[in-house]
Amino acid sequence: MQRVTVSLADRSYDILVGDGLLREAGRHVAAVFSPRAVLVISDEQVAARYLGAVTASLQGAGFSVSTALVPPGEQSKSKDRLFDLYEACFAARLERRSLIVALGGGVVGDLAGYVAASYLRGIPFVQMPTTLLAQVDSSVGGKTGINLPGGKNLVGAFHQPSLVLSDVAALATLDDRQFATGMAEVVKHAMIRDAALFERLQSQAARFASRDVGVMEEAVARNCRIKADVVAADERESGLRAILNYGHTVGHAIESVASYGHYTHGEAVALGMNAEADVARRRGLIDDGTHRRQARLLETFGLPSRLCEPLAVDRMLEAMQHDKKVVGGKVRFVLPEAVGSVRIVDDVTEGELRRALAALQP
Repeated sequence: MQRVTVSLADRSYDILVGDGLLREAGRHVAAVFSPRAVLVISDEQVAARYLGAVTASLQGAGFSVSTALVPPGEQSKSKDRLFDLYEACFAARLERRSLIVALGGGVVGDLAGYVAASYLRGIPFVQMPTTLLAQVDSSVGGKTGINLPGGKNLVGAFHQPSLVLSDVAALATLDDRQFATGMAEVVKHAMIRDAALFERLQSQAARFASRDVGVMEEAVARNCRIKADVVAADERESGLRAILNYGHTVGHAIESVASYGHYTHGEAVALGMNAEADVARRRGLIDDGTHRRQARLLETFGLPSRLCEPLAVDRMLEAMQHDKKVVGGKVRFVLPEAVGSVRIVDDVTEGELRRALAALQP
């Protein structure tokens, strides 16, 4: 097992990465919290596989456990599901010292985290991510929220978890598409911060694709360290943390315009990374070779380099204008300068975007 600490003064917390952690959830949570009321929030698919073991482990450690389930998929990050979960909190008689556990992928983590941030003006929560995407990205850093019809994560709050348990054994149960969507964030972290990781992804792609437990434990821990370092330096995205949005400005627009669920988050981010790298290439920040290396690595892990069907460029441009990263009416983009290095800009022109988005069309 590996331990990564997110250093945020009195809100610091540990990320535990290892094999079989969900079966031992009660012991690890009890190391942070005394026995109390717990509401475990999960989705119906994850619950069928893991909820029984997690609930039994928590109860064995002295916690009083209630559960609440939501349908799987991005559509659950909605105001309707949010208020359903508030009612579940009320029915479970949660108090401010109670605990919410998010058991599932990024959707469950974002949604349950926002419930924890807002119910009773904030109660503690623990992340137990079961997808690669959640383990390497969304479970770390305290971003929580729900979607609006016009855009992703437009309603939310920063609310740090008190503990993250990443059980890499859960990765063996993911279908290939969900595993690939997590690899998009792994490639993203390599592009923005870790050239050595990028080289390892290239040279050991087959070992990553096989989901070897040792390889994945090291990979998840490495990605968590990258994100933990960035979050510790800039918790609320006033500067450095914005680099984590590489590929996301275009990616979120694709998700919105294509209707949530048509592309996975990782697929949309991969397309966004290709588009934003295209802008960087045309500006002379990177050469053609770097652009191609990124595209090939994403394709190696089953991620798209083009849209599967046409999307209206005007609608994608409009969606970007409503992105939460807009500052002073200007859309911020993260552009690569080299493998392992990026810069944040707010002067990308409409013409540059149109050319990059046109290059994504099938």
